[in-house]
Amino acid sequence: MDEKELTKYSNAEQCPVRNVVDRIGDKWSLLVLLLLEEGEVMRFMEIQKTIETISQKMLTVTLKALEADGLVKRTVYPQIPPKVEYKLTERGRSLLPHLHGLVAWAVENMSNIEESRKHFAS
Repeated sequence: MDEKELTKYSNAEQCPVRNVVDRIGDKWSLLVLLLLEEGEVMRFMEIQKTIETISQKMLTVTLKALEADGLVKRTVYPQIPPKVEYKLTERGRSLLPHLHGLVAWAVENMSNIEESRKHFAS
């Protein structure tokens, strides 16, 4: 690659790859997206109970980021107590085939990756 080719990756805000991966490559976003695919429409507590190790704060932050990127739609129903539901948008659904490829690759390679990590650590 020449220098011009490499510079397109240097600025996170201008690089689509870095920009998107920074947003969905955190600890929770992929799990939430995959969960919403299965659940179609889910309430906050359903998501939190399913992903047992996520805190309320991190789930809130994650859902807001996914909503800001147009991957998740949040619907608030005017009732008491408030009812809030989350579902994937069309943009979020368009990302799923790519996530499925990553999931399949991870499942296929996890044992070898774990073995490599053991060798590296020793």
